[in-house]
Amino acid sequence: MELLVEYLAKGFMTMLSISMPCVLVAAAIGLVVGILQAVTQVQEQTIAAAPKILGVFLVIVIGGLGFITLLKNFFFEGMNIAFNHVTKDDNFVLASDYYRYTSPFDGEMNRDRIRKGGEVNDIMKNPGKVPFIDQQQKTKYLPAPQMPMPKPNFVETNQILGR
Repeated sequence: MELLVEYLAKGFMTMLSISMPCVLVAAAIGLVVGILQAVTQVQEQTIAAAPKILGVFLVIVIGGLGFITLLKNFFFEGMNIAFNHVTKDDNFVLASDYYRYTSPFDGEMNRDRIRKGGEVNDIMKNPGKVPFIDQQQKTKYLPAPQMPMPKPNFVETNQILGR
């Protein structure tokens, strides 16, 4: 169990090591643009978006191969744990005759609820008609009930009455 917890912690560290440069660059650019906006008294929110996008894009381009290497190493380590360590540990593996004494799909494959008889032939002969269990299961398509006119609000009422 501690092996899986350790691998989970390594996954969080990998996630942080990939996302942290992007977040730090975006925060630094936002801080610089914020200071420049405060000095020049230009308070436009969209000015900071373009430099942040460009900065994060450059970080991804520059560090992309390193990010891919981190993810690849993490993946290979996970596969190593899954196929070499977990399968040899008795705590994680089911007994080889486990399914001999269980029936995992028992009760799920009940065909009693479906009409007996040549279902496939009926469907092939009548392509537009769906075989239902009984008549109450058929969907009835009725027109939607008409909603009454909504009551005008206070402003509309005053405009109608000419106040």
